[in-house]
Amino acid sequence: MPRMLDVSDAVRAEIGDEEAERLLAGENAPGSYDCTSCRTPGDSEQERTSTVLFVGDETAVLAFAHAGCLPSQVVQVTEEQLRGAVRSIGAVDGGPAGDVPQKAVPEQAVLGVTSGLVLVDGELHPALVVEPTSPIARPGTNGTGDDFLPLLVEQGFTPVAELTCAPPVLHGWSVLLAVGRLHAVLQPGPDGGQPVAWWQAHQPLQVTDGWRAAANKHQQVLMFAAPVGSIGRQPREDLLREALDRAAAQGRLVAAALPLAGT
Repeated sequence: MPRMLDVSDAVRAEIGDEEAERLLAGENAPGSYDCTSCRTPGDSEQERTSTVLFVGDETAVLAFAHAGCLPSQVVQVTEEQLRGAVRSIGAVDGGPAGDVPQKAVPEQAVLGVTSGLVLVDGELHPALVVEPTSPIARPGTNGTGDDFLPLLVEQGFTPVAELTCAPPVLHGWSVLLAVGRLHAVLQPGPDGGQPVAWWQAHQPLQVTDGWRAAANKHQQVLMFAAPVGSIGRQPREDLLREALDRAAAQGRLVAAALPLAGT
């Protein structure tokens, strides 16, 4: 049975047209899988699914994600990270196997980004919720802790204990929306130069008409960030809000209002 798979041009270029067509025809793609972003089950026969190719120096592992969690993309990782992969996701090998576990995802973090409308102080605000797929270590360290939130606080994000009011505006950061699609979250460039992408969609992500209208109204987007395992993939905005409230109550949420760039 054909699968509801998204295979990006970048992934197709890596695995070849023949393999891509076999995937799309359902020959080599799993029906059910564990999303490489949110770790919850998915079904490529019932919902749009992204192919995510993790590429090392000699090895490639093809993983699957809910299309709402991640776009189809190629993620460069070290061979050590790929060979040290331990988490089963029902992946399909897209390159020389070597001694890599065939059903594994590397420990390099990928940022999962979810868009939704969040009710704050009686008004709907456009929001982005960012949650990495694994702990984020401070650059230059080999620690096993998770420094994702401390790193963002150092950049100006504010810890959130409860969602009673909109967080402060973080100047220098912005959300790039173009032709009604989400392209990137931008941060200040080095030494005050041009903004650079903190997160960039491999392919522009669709947002709802309501989300876009709210973004144009407020001219800003609320960005919430939480460590891996805090939010998960929520199918409805009310469940997303409940997950945000839980993360805030546990001290696992930071936020900022980011000016809107584009329309």
